[in-house]
Amino acid sequence: MRNTRLDEMEKYILQNESVSMEQLCQQFKVSMITVRRDIAQLQRKGTIEKIYGGVTARKGEQLTPFDVRRIKGREAKAAIAARAAQFVHDNDTVFLDSGTTTLHVLDNLSALHNVTIVTHSLQAMMAALPYQNLNIISLPGQLYRKTSSFTGLDVIRFLKTYNISVAFMGASAFSIEHGVSNSSPLEYEIKMTAMQRAEKSVLLLDSEKFGRTALLTYAQIADFDAIVTERMPAPEYERACRDAGTELIIAELPTHAPDGGEG
Repeated sequence: MRNTRLDEMEKYILQNESVSMEQLCQQFKVSMITVRRDIAQLQRKGTIEKIYGGVTARKGEQLTPFDVRRIKGREAKAAIAARAAQFVHDNDTVFLDSGTTTLHVLDNLSALHNVTIVTHSLQAMMAALPYQNLNIISLPGQLYRKTSSFTGLDVIRFLKTYNISVAFMGASAFSIEHGVSNSSPLEYEIKMTAMQRAEKSVLLLDSEKFGRTALLTYAQIADFDAIVTERMPAPEYERACRDAGTELIIAELPTHAPDGGEG
């Protein structure tokens, strides 16, 4: 019961950005003592901050709406996903994270047989529909519009029951100091659970996200079997991957013929 309340309280604060302690008491019909205890636990998680008379969502790398992220750097994302898709084989069970890069993996699985897609991403479910060779398992939860994905305790509970062959993960940022981080607290535990259930975890990350830090670190370099990007990162990242035993893969971008027209 308390875990459910904590999940809902966290979601309420994140959606409203700042709320008073009295609001939380009224919203969740609990005493001030209970609210203070719950807030203390959420503070330890790192998703919220206490302010005078209330609480506020922590500000980190801002989460951009899904449709905006999907358009940005589309060519690089498609190349990264095409290379990452080579990790999938017939009869595999694949977890697809809610990132815009992971979505492109689906475009590269049509030649395989009996592949099962497990995902909480609404966009991934819709994109997988035309492919008759793909079985789709949708994880239940409450729709979070910014990431176009389902979140909450039900997603985690169901995800824990599946054995995953390979998990394709996205991230908001990646730095040597802070590891692989994400801007959405609502997806933090989903990401960690998916990797725990997977035999192999592959991070799909465009080069712009290297050297940056987002709100919550959900994994370190060594937690991934491979990291796929479209451009060779700085030498320290290459060295860190080598030291961690993580394969660093550079996806090949398509070459464009020069424009022969005028202007």
